[in-house]
Order: sequence, then structure tokens, then C-alpha cells
Amino acid sequence: MDIFTIAIWVLTVGLLIFSFIKNKRKTKDALKRAFFMGRGMALSIFAVIFAIGIILAVLPPDKISEIIGKQNLFVATIAAAVFGTITLIPAFIAFPLIGTLAGAGVGIMPSVAFLTTLTMVGVATFPLEKKEFGTKFAVTRNVLSFLFAIVIAIIMGVILK
Repeated sequence: MDIFTIAIWVLTVGLLIFSFIKNKRKTKDALKRAFFMGRGMALSIFAVIFAIGIILAVLPPDKISEIIGKQNLFVATIAAAVFGTITLIPAFIAFPLIGTLAGAGVGIMPSVAFLTTLTMVGVATFPLEKKEFGTKFAVTRNVLSFLFAIVIAIIMGVILK
């Protein structure tokens, strides 16, 4: 484990102890709620992990890297951004997936474009966003987020090259 992970664990345990000292009943109630929420989400989380595992088994990271590597960098970046836009994967799954793809040789720009659009743009969540905020806002936010994701990918590609 790296120093940052250890620091987060120490901070978390320390704050949990502080919370217990301050109000034992509220802390226990919060932990129970968190446990039941986590248990409720566990099936969805495992389903996503399972789906990604199957995808990576059928289409291994080195094959994905080979396919993307044959493309023009700009085309690969746009394609990854579009794929990230239509995909709905929780960020805690996406980060390790990007690490796996980057480790297999997928370029920084397509990886960043995929990850950034995955977290900033939402085709799957668009109907809810449209309902809550209106069509004009939802379209404007998603288009600007897509454009900024491409800009971020290009900047990261230049910085990390």
C-alpha cells in the first residue's frame, strides 16, 4: 500500500473513533444505514464488475490496444470519447479499467477522453437530466462537457507524452 492509501485509512479510522466518542448511537445508526445501502448496491456493483470481466475476457486489453493503436490518434480519441459518452460505468470501476487499458498500451489521450466523458457526459442519464433541468440546459451541459473532455484529453496527452 502506498502512503496516501495508508493516510486515508488512518484518517477514516480516526474520524470513526472520534464519531463514536462524540455520539455512539448516531455513529452506530450511520454504520447500519451504510451497511444496508452497500448491501443493496452490491448486486449492481458485482454485475458491472462481472460484465467488465466478460468484456475483457472476450476482448482482452492488448486486443483493444491493438485496435485503438491502428487508428489515427485523433480518431481514437473521438471514438473513445463517444464510447465513454454512451457508457454508464461507475467511476470506481472505470479507473481500474483505464489503468488496465493504459497498461496494455492504449494511449493517454483516448484513455483520458473515455474516462472524462464517462464521468462528465451522460447519454444514459439524459432523460432524467432533461426532466429535472430542461432540454436546453441538459443539451448545453452535455455538449460543453463533451468538448471540454476532448480539450482535457489533448492537454493530458501533451503533458504526459
